[in-house]
Amino acid sequence: MAKIAVVIGSESDRDRMKPGLDLLEKLGIEYELSILSAHRNPVELGEYAASLSKRGFEVVVAGAGLSAALPGAISARTTLPVIGVPFDAGTLGGLDALLSVVQMPKGVPVASVGINNSANAVILALRILALKYDWAAEALRKIG
Repeated sequence: MAKIAVVIGSESDRDRMKPGLDLLEKLGIEYELSILSAHRNPVELGEYAASLSKRGFEVVVAGAGLSAALPGAISARTTLPVIGVPFDAGTLGGLDALLSVVQMPKGVPVASVGINNSANAVILALRILALKYDWAAEALRKIG
């Protein structure tokens, strides 16, 4: 069963999330990829985030650019750890998204990795899961 939920706000973000998805594939790690916008699908996103624990997920990787609302919107509706991947999607080279991800309000924590660094987000997700699962620790050893 997939333990990692990967969320992007639009199909155009898939290329930015690709290194992380490729790493999951290479390691044979099951995941679920969803495309839900915090702005265009707020109700659906809220229901999705609220259902994650019940569906067996244990960590979320969420990528977003510009105002990067997606990771925070998910974190506001779940108790699972959320790792934000700020994307370089605008004129500020991703700095706007990075600052948005790390400046979440109290009670809405989002971990952050570097701009466009979805592979690091996957590694962090595996480190979280390795606290509980040997398969995640083994996957980390394969990375080196």
